[in-house]
Amino acid sequence: MTSTGVAGWAQLRQQTRSLELHTEAQFHTLSQFSTASKIEPKPSEAELKAEAQIEEYLEKREALIAQLTRLFDSEPAVSALKQNNLSRHREVLADHRRELNRLKSSISEARNRANLLSNVRSDIDAYRSSNPEAAEAEYMLDERRRIDNSHNVTDSVLSQAYAVNESFRVQGETLASINRRIVGAAAQIPGINTLMGRIGAKKRRDGIIMGSFIAFCFLVVWFLR
Repeated sequence: MTSTGVAGWAQLRQQTRSLELHTEAQFHTLSQFSTASKIEPKPSEAELKAEAQIEEYLEKREALIAQLTRLFDSEPAVSALKQNNLSRHREVLADHRRELNRLKSSISEARNRANLLSNVRSDIDAYRSSNPEAAEAEYMLDERRRIDNSHNVTDSVLSQAYAVNESFRVQGETLASINRRIVGAAAQIPGINTLMGRIGAKKRRDGIIMGSFIAFCFLVVWFLR
């Protein structure tokens, strides 16, 4: 390939790569319309502009790839690097065409759902306006359902409270039964009551000694002030 051909290849590749980046930026803009929480009933000017810009970029890229293909075919020797670059540009172009179709379909589905919900709400509002008695009856039914739900929640809370109270009662009876068994077992062992009494007396004596010591320290601190 001549120097002019090499320069032409590099320039065409640079233009192609630049358009690929611009296309991806416009995809980001267009995707925001498909994920919007409240989509417009009809395509906005910004949405139409982004879609048209992407289609324009795709057409320009297709023309550039055609020029690259002619240059590549005109080379006397096959360059593996250029062949890979050309194949990559074709793959990216195909991927972007599929992405455009996917985004357009996603936006269309989201808009159809939003319009359907809006039409249903409008029909309901119109029906209520033309039938005030039916609207009032529906309101009363809604209130009844809310009251029933409140009662169900209250019943559930009370049932849980009763279950907890019953659990406490069973646990109390179990502890009382264990205590009776321990007392009965202690009464059957010779000298256990005397031993327990001595332990209790020792604890009381230790408590009196500790209290007297604390009182003594308090009096010493008081007189030394």
